[in-house]
Amino acid sequence: MDLNFTPEELAFREEVRAWVASSLPKETSHKVHNALRLSREDQQGWQKILGKKGWLGYNWPTQFGGPGWNSVQKHLFEEECARAGAPRILPFGPVMVAPVIMAFGNAEQHKRFLPGIASGEVWWSQGYSEPGSGSDLASLKTRAERRGDKYIVNGQKTWTTLGQYGEWIFCLVRTSNEGKPQTGISFLLIDMKSPGITVRPIITLDGEHEVNEVFFDNVEVPAENLIGEENKGWTYAKHLLAHERTNIADVNRAKRELERLKRIAKSESVYDDARFRDQIALLEIDVVALEMMVLRVLWAEKSGKQSLDVAGLLKIRGSEIQQRYSELMMLAAGPYSVPFVKEAMEAGWQGDYVGAAHCAPLAATYFNYRKTTIYGGSNEVQRNIVSATVLGS
Repeated sequence: MDLNFTPEELAFREEVRAWVASSLPKETSHKVHNALRLSREDQQGWQKILGKKGWLGYNWPTQFGGPGWNSVQKHLFEEECARAGAPRILPFGPVMVAPVIMAFGNAEQHKRFLPGIASGEVWWSQGYSEPGSGSDLASLKTRAERRGDKYIVNGQKTWTTLGQYGEWIFCLVRTSNEGKPQTGISFLLIDMKSPGITVRPIITLDGEHEVNEVFFDNVEVPAENLIGEENKGWTYAKHLLAHERTNIADVNRAKRELERLKRIAKSESVYDDARFRDQIALLEIDVVALEMMVLRVLWAEKSGKQSLDVAGLLKIRGSEIQQRYSELMMLAAGPYSVPFVKEAMEAGWQGDYVGAAHCAPLAATYFNYRKTTIYGGSNEVQRNIVSATVLGS
């Protein structure tokens, strides 16, 4: 098994690196490298730049307007974007719902929805989790009743990331109560400007408006917005969740943040402490191991061999690594990481910092990252799934 990149792949990496360096706004890169607050314009602006290049749908086949890259090229693209300090591609449109539309939507839906996703012009949100229906997604209660050529949707979704900006939302809805819970679920695309939709903010511990509740009160949705067949949405949801869980692993961002951790440790004069450096080394070993797992999957795909279904495993390890590096950054800064000055999260803030400027976002990031082992399927549930899949238990 040769996990080294070929000369052609290394040349591709250099091409991507040069383009990202010339195209990524410097202010945006500065914010990402220093964990400062990103505005909607920062995030969507980068997506539009990628869309104009034809790279926002970097994992799309050419038949749908994508570059048609192989798995190794996709990995190298992600690596170079993370290395340069590009904002994460918001996955809800290009990474999550687009593959579902491609695989299960009809030709009219391809024509109607994919161009707006590929260009970055249309902001998509995810409508999966509900109060009481997170990891046990099949217990969802949001109801869609068919009336003629439309559905009437009633219910509530929660933890909708950046839903305050959403223009469209893909939703799992219950269309039948017969049989097993999974068999009565359908997949709907809903215009968030529709009458009857209310978005209510959930303010997190760090004072940020990142997640939301979305309420549906007799919302009319054209039946033509149904993806695939009625009551087959669970199949489409599993297809989507595999993309989400692999995306959560985000090994390339972990590599970038590992270097940031080292910079903070050196600045705070704890890098020379052998015990603290041991903790960084242990984290780096885990990051390298995660990368090797990803490369093994890429090698199997490139060699035409069947790769392991490791989406859940990547999610487990990747999310735990994110928590660990955020914890070590906070420990490196010590008491200076504790005070929270919300205004200091803005680029160019001229007020007084407590400690060095790099200390400002550390506690907020640490607390925010407690979520990573929960969303996309809690790690406890994922471990059960991995054991059943890999060990046959």
